[in-house]
Amino acid sequence: MNPPPILEVRGLVTEFGRGDGARRAVDGVSFALKRGEILGLVGESGSGKSVTALSLLRLIDRQAGRVAGGQILFDGMDLAAATDATLRQIRGRRISMIFQEPLSALNPCYTIGDQVGEVFVAHGDGAGEASRRRVLDLLKLVRIPDPEGIMRRYPHEISGGMRQRAMIAMALAYTPEVLIADEPTTALDVTIQAQVLNLIDRLRRELGLSVILITHDMGVVAQYADRVAVMYGGRIAETGEVGAVFAQPRHPYSEGLLASVPRLGARWRDGVRRLAEIPGSVPGIGVLRQGCRFAPRCALAVARCTEAAPPLVDDGSGHAAACWLRSPPPDDNASQETGP
Repeated sequence: MNPPPILEVRGLVTEFGRGDGARRAVDGVSFALKRGEILGLVGESGSGKSVTALSLLRLIDRQAGRVAGGQILFDGMDLAAATDATLRQIRGRRISMIFQEPLSALNPCYTIGDQVGEVFVAHGDGAGEASRRRVLDLLKLVRIPDPEGIMRRYPHEISGGMRQRAMIAMALAYTPEVLIADEPTTALDVTIQAQVLNLIDRLRRELGLSVILITHDMGVVAQYADRVAVMYGGRIAETGEVGAVFAQPRHPYSEGLLASVPRLGARWRDGVRRLAEIPGSVPGIGVLRQGCRFAPRCALAVARCTEAAPPLVDDGSGHAAACWLRSPPPDDNASQETGP
């Protein structure tokens, strides 16, 4: 019998604004994270990936938005209904997050050592020499050279790769069960990107972490993720084992993302070596359309695609897609209806 997932999201809805002016950035998203796996959450900018991640820890600014529906089941506990006190105990201890843009996420007025050590202070474990030794051990864990020197430096005094490693060290302070990595290689060169991703994968195996890896890079998903969930317009378009989705994508959006990945030896077209592209752009948060969100950009769209939203249908192997033309007929046990 398969063990239950460490994290299961059911029908998550996140809105910005209030009343009639409310706009959905995440609209009925459901997925599960198995213990010890890396789940790649992929899609273009504006697809709802980061808002989904922030929603899992209820980090949406209350003045701007809110988790308006659904369940976030972590080890059997619904975080969507949890109290602030409960969430404070879980954030940083059992679920941690590596935020985008470490230079923006780190405070320029405090040293790296002070900021990593602040995690222990926030959870009531004090400061002092004991905290300093724990910070030093964390910096060594993420393989920062000269950790004692880095502890005394400010964020602007170290490289982007070192800043990202410091962010990872903060996230691992209490050896969490779930690590959410929100585009952890943004603005890093390819060599440092590989080092950071290899580090996350190594720590996942050594510490038994479950990881949600948010990215727009299908190559990263192919190399590091066990399963993938493709997001578009605040919804899940397709999900499944990485090998199955990459070998036989069932949603036109997934096909478009895969086709746009540069490949060595690609053939010339019209006398010019061109990259494949998906025409159009991701709809803004205020743009609401009936039917499939991808229909305006889809070359296969038919009238039905603009009339009703397709359900996310599992083919029985764990590979599911929300497409009227590509999915098998839904049944009561294998489909998940999404809103319009």
